[in-house]
Amino acid sequence: MQVQIRKLTDDERKKRMIPPQPAEVNGWSIWECEPSKFNWHYESQESAFLYEGRVKVKTNTETVEFKAGDFVVFPEGLSCQWDVIEKVVKVYRFK
Repeated sequence: MQVQIRKLTDDERKKRMIPPQPAEVNGWSIWECEPSKFNWHYESQESAFLYEGRVKVKTNTETVEFKAGDFVVFPEGLSCQWDVIEKVVKVYRFK
Protein backbone atom coordinates (compact mmCIF):
# COMPACT_ATOMS: atom_id res chain seq x y z
CA MET A 1 0.00 0.00 0.00
CA GLN A 2 2.01 2.95 -1.29
CA VAL A 3 1.42 6.63 -1.93
CA GLN A 4 1.69 7.46 -5.64
CA ILE A 5 3.17 10.82 -6.64
CA ARG A 6 3.56 12.11 -10.16
CA LYS A 7 3.55 15.17 -12.38
CA LEU A 8 0.64 15.37 -14.81
CA THR A 9 0.76 16.73 -18.33
CA ASP A 10 -1.71 19.46 -19.24
CA ASP A 11 -3.75 16.84 -21.14
CA GLU A 12 -3.85 14.54 -18.10
CA ARG A 13 -5.02 17.42 -15.90
CA LYS A 14 -7.81 18.20 -18.39
CA LYS A 15 -8.88 14.54 -18.57
CA ARG A 16 -9.08 14.41 -14.76
CA MET A 17 -10.94 17.77 -14.82
CA ILE A 18 -8.52 19.32 -12.32
CA PRO A 19 -9.30 23.05 -12.19
CA PRO A 20 -6.52 25.49 -13.24
CA GLN A 21 -6.96 27.29 -9.88
CA PRO A 22 -8.25 25.84 -6.58
CA ALA A 23 -12.03 25.54 -7.02
CA GLU A 24 -14.82 23.26 -5.87
CA VAL A 25 -15.88 22.00 -9.30
CA ASN A 26 -16.17 18.68 -11.13
CA GLY A 27 -16.26 16.75 -7.85
CA TRP A 28 -13.08 18.35 -6.47
CA SER A 29 -13.04 19.96 -3.00
CA ILE A 30 -10.51 22.49 -1.64
CA TRP A 31 -8.37 21.88 1.44
CA GLU A 32 -5.87 24.25 3.04
CA CYS A 33 -3.54 23.60 5.97
CA GLU A 34 -0.91 25.65 7.74
CA PRO A 35 2.36 23.95 8.79
CA SER A 36 1.52 21.22 11.30
CA LYS A 37 1.83 17.50 12.08
CA PHE A 38 -1.08 15.10 12.46
CA ASN A 39 -2.09 11.47 11.99
CA TRP A 40 -4.56 10.52 9.25
CA HIS A 41 -6.38 7.41 8.00
CA TYR A 42 -7.89 7.07 4.51
CA GLU A 43 -11.26 5.29 4.51
CA SER A 44 -11.38 5.64 0.70
CA GLN A 45 -8.81 6.25 -2.00
CA GLU A 46 -8.05 9.97 -2.30
CA SER A 47 -6.66 11.76 -5.34
CA ALA A 48 -5.19 15.22 -4.77
CA PHE A 49 -3.48 17.99 -6.72
CA LEU A 50 -1.29 20.49 -4.83
CA TYR A 51 -1.30 24.14 -5.92
CA GLU A 52 0.87 25.28 -3.01
CA GLY A 53 2.92 23.74 -0.26
CA ARG A 54 5.28 20.95 0.69
CA VAL A 55 4.46 17.85 2.74
CA LYS A 56 6.17 14.74 4.08
CA VAL A 57 3.96 11.72 4.73
CA LYS A 58 5.24 8.80 6.78
CA THR A 59 3.57 5.39 6.54
CA ASN A 60 4.54 2.05 8.08
CA THR A 61 6.68 1.28 5.01
CA GLU A 62 7.86 4.58 3.53
CA THR A 63 8.30 8.32 3.85
CA VAL A 64 7.38 10.37 0.80
CA GLU A 65 7.58 14.07 0.06
CA PHE A 66 5.42 16.00 -2.38
CA LYS A 67 4.97 19.64 -3.31
CA ALA A 68 3.13 22.16 -5.45
CA GLY A 69 2.46 20.76 -8.92
CA ASP A 70 2.30 17.12 -7.76
CA PHE A 71 -0.66 14.78 -8.23
CA VAL A 72 -0.91 12.34 -5.32
CA VAL A 73 -3.01 9.20 -4.79
CA PHE A 74 -3.48 7.85 -1.26
CA PRO A 75 -4.73 4.24 -1.17
CA GLU A 76 -7.83 3.14 0.73
CA GLY A 77 -6.97 1.89 4.22
CA LEU A 78 -3.70 3.85 4.53
CA SER A 79 -2.73 5.17 7.97
CA CYS A 80 0.00 7.80 8.02
CA GLN A 81 1.45 10.87 9.67
CA TRP A 82 1.36 14.18 7.78
CA ASP A 83 4.10 16.77 8.30
CA VAL A 84 2.97 19.95 6.51
CA ILE A 85 6.25 21.83 5.99
CA GLU A 86 4.85 24.71 3.91
CA LYS A 87 1.20 25.81 3.80
CA VAL A 88 -0.84 23.49 1.58
CA VAL A 89 -3.58 24.45 -0.86
CA LYS A 90 -4.96 21.44 -2.74
CA VAL A 91 -8.01 20.03 -4.41
CA TYR A 92 -9.01 16.46 -3.63
CA ARG A 93 -11.69 13.90 -4.19
CA PHE A 94 -12.45 10.39 -3.00
CA LYS A 95 -12.99 7.43 -5.29
